Amino acid sequence: MKNPLAKVAAALPPGTLAVAGGTVVLGAASYVHLGVAGHSLTTDQMANVSLLWTIVMSIGIGVFFPIEQELTRIVAARAALGHGAGPVLRRATVLTAGILGLTLAALAAAAGPIADGLFRGDKALVAALGAAFFGMAVCYLTRGVLAGLGRFGAYGTQLGLDGGLRIVLAFGCAAFGVRSALAFSLILAVAPVIAVLATLPPLVRAVKPGPAIAWRDLCGGLGLLICSTLLSQVVVNAAVLSTKLLAPTDSALIAALLNALVLARVPLFVFGSLQASLLNGLSAALAVGDRAAFSGMLRKIGAVVGLLGLLGGIPAVVLGPWLIQVLFGAEPVLGCLDFFWMSAGTVAYMFAMVLGQALMVFKRHNLQLLCWAAGTLVLLGVTFVPGDVATRVVLAYALGSLATVIGMLAALRRSFPDRTAPGTVEPAHESAPSPLGAGVVGE
Repeated sequence: MKNPLAKVAAALPPGTLAVAGGTVVLGAASYVHLGVAGHSLTTDQMANVSLLWTIVMSIGIGVFFPIEQELTRIVAARAALGHGAGPVLRRATVLTAGILGLTLAALAAAAGPIADGLFRGDKALVAALGAAFFGMAVCYLTRGVLAGLGRFGAYGTQLGLDGGLRIVLAFGCAAFGVRSALAFSLILAVAPVIAVLATLPPLVRAVKPGPAIAWRDLCGGLGLLICSTLLSQVVVNAAVLSTKLLAPTDSALIAALLNALVLARVPLFVFGSLQASLLNGLSAALAVGDRAAFSGMLRKIGAVVGLLGLLGGIPAVVLGPWLIQVLFGAEPVLGCLDFFWMSAGTVAYMFAMVLGQALMVFKRHNLQLLCWAAGTLVLLGVTFVPGDVATRVVLAYALGSLATVIGMLAALRRSFPDRTAPGTVEPAHESAPSPLGAGVVGE
């Protein structure tokens, strides 16, 4: 009889296990970083770090993670057809630099209001925020090409180095008696840059010459994807920012909610190891017209996501209120029901991410954006109804994620070609649309 662990491993896309180790280290680094900061800083300082961390993990990911996703999709499709990724990397570097420049310019222009409204007038934290955005830009650019080429060993190494450095730097600050919100915030900038520099040689060796790529093909869906990802990050991170707006003086609740969300989203850190390999596999299957592989991969990942939700959600609901006090020094302001809604929201959010990647491979970026917009509207509606602040923001996360899943299921059903039988499609050339995409209108 086949080992249960072997069955789970067989259900995962190729390359998942190679990325999983680095993802675990990077996920653990979030707990260590915030936990050490929570025990080292005052409540007000920790509230500032919590807000900066939330902005980096929402706006930063929203702006720069789409670059990784589009590069993974494009490079994987080219690799399946035997085409090198050199031209893609060169143009993507220029594109990423442009997006980063615009982001930093906007941040500099609004530095005063951002410092006054979020960081109690500390402009140094605004500068740290810009440095963290730079770190995200370079890491997502390189990870996108590595994932598209199937170089998951180097991809996982970069994740592990990034996470390991965050742990070392956080403990270093504590060991040397550093009591600065700025120092703990700069960890988010220093660690990813060093990790990228350390893994740059394998990337350079893996990139080969190939046919030129048009700017239209590289940028065509990126704007829509950035909007979708920003909205997805609003859904997953809104609880802390919403609480800052609804209860701006309740620093204990703000810090506790961030700690609770990090704990309830443990499955998301594990799910991160699936995303790069899943998108690579779906894109390659579409490029060669393998409908059976495409649909089979979606079914298997759906089962894995459900299992992750149970394994992570049950301990979070039962032990969460106690754990955030022990691990992060949080005050006892949240209960088991709050953790239930956060865990339910995490499960729904993971399903939305899987379905969103399928829509992206079909180039239905517009439908993906529409679904995240609907989920965001549901989240806003629930957030601003009367009632307890903590209950509203966690319930909004759950219902906003669920609304997005329902919309994406309908959109994917509309996009997927029913008339093509499994195994009957012919391989597609790069210049022609894949048979899997028959009947799908491009952007």
